[in-house]
Amino acid sequence: MRVLALGAHPDDIEIFMFGALAAWKAAGAELTFTIATDGAKGGTGDRRELARTRRSEAQAAADLLGADLLFLDFPDGALVADAALDGALKALMNDVEPDIVVTHARNDYHGDHRALSDAVAIAASFTAPVIYADTLQGVGAEPSFFVDITGYFALKTEAIRCHVSQDPERFVLAAGSHNAFRASQCNAPVGAYAEAYGFKPIYPFADIRALLPPAPPVRPVRNRSKLL
Repeated sequence: MRVLALGAHPDDIEIFMFGALAAWKAAGAELTFTIATDGAKGGTGDRRELARTRRSEAQAAADLLGADLLFLDFPDGALVADAALDGALKALMNDVEPDIVVTHARNDYHGDHRALSDAVAIAASFTAPVIYADTLQGVGAEPSFFVDITGYFALKTEAIRCHVSQDPERFVLAAGSHNAFRASQCNAPVGAYAEAYGFKPIYPFADIRALLPPAPPVRPVRNRSKLL
């Protein structure tokens, strides 16, 4: 099985998708990470140097899962769902031949995220189903399913920390609270973590359950009146 993860910037895959990708890897999947922009606006100073730094950080994170890493090198902060991006994404998918694609939510906070999401939805077409990662802090998200990442959360935090140039501890804290919240929505025990994803069935990909990593275990809520 081949999984293609697409993030707008270096560190997006680690923050939004890394737990599920680790679960896929544990199940034997081949992973390809692709970054749409050069990441040159993610800080101050010389942009070319920052782009090189962020590429190196992204490689270190991808190496944690043995994932192939590709950059499309569109300008950071100016991503548009146009013919150039569509062509690059179609060429990528023809090369990778993914069984499933994961990218940003179409209503996420950053314009580059939204542009990439829209472009991926069009470029994927009949190639593979597309699932959409959670939004930042879950704002406006409509989860279709949850992935249990409890066993991979420590590795996710390690991956986020690879991005030293981005003050990663703030994202480690945000991911910890949000992924714990998503697990709590599944009635998972304290100490569990989950990532949420959205999916809209589009022909011919109506039912993709066989492609997904495991969900948090079901724990029914007990009827307290029966315990009295």
